[in-house]
Amino acid sequence: MRRTAPSIRGSPPSTAGPSPATRGPNRRTSDGVLTRAAVYPVVVYITRGLLDALLEMADAEEPSSVSVVLASTPAGEFQADLDLDPETPVLTHFYFPEASGSVTAVFGVDLGTPAGRGRARFVSHPQGPLEATREDTFAAALVVAVPPWDEASCAAFDRNDRELDLDVLDVEPPEETVAG
Repeated sequence: MRRTAPSIRGSPPSTAGPSPATRGPNRRTSDGVLTRAAVYPVVVYITRGLLDALLEMADAEEPSSVSVVLASTPAGEFQADLDLDPETPVLTHFYFPEASGSVTAVFGVDLGTPAGRGRARFVSHPQGPLEATREDTFAAALVVAVPPWDEASCAAFDRNDRELDLDVLDVEPPEETVAG
């Protein structure tokens, strides 16, 4: 599902558009200030199984909101060909919100999320709105859902509250085993 302009998976930008002097992540404005600008459309990829589980959790917790840390798997680790760059993160897992509750409450440190993981978060807004709010936890990507808790009532945002494309993939994440 894409809520904004369709993205082109794994394709380089066309040659039309900005000149080579302005193309790329750094761009100079007319007054000479160097800024960061996204050239490629930013897409949040999530597996259908994860999104369904998150929506069920949000529905079960209503009227309370849910805030869950999400983890990703690189696209190259999937058995199915996703037609994505192998390093593209696909949201596949979540960490239970209660996993580090008492430590977080006392020390303000989330020990329930492994280091380097959880750069995305799912939040439910039972009373709306379908947008990122000041109360939402800071994350690189934020998936927001509102009632009636279906795919059409979800959107993705970056940490600057800009809406991102949300692409739901009908794939299973790779099997994981516990090394022992």
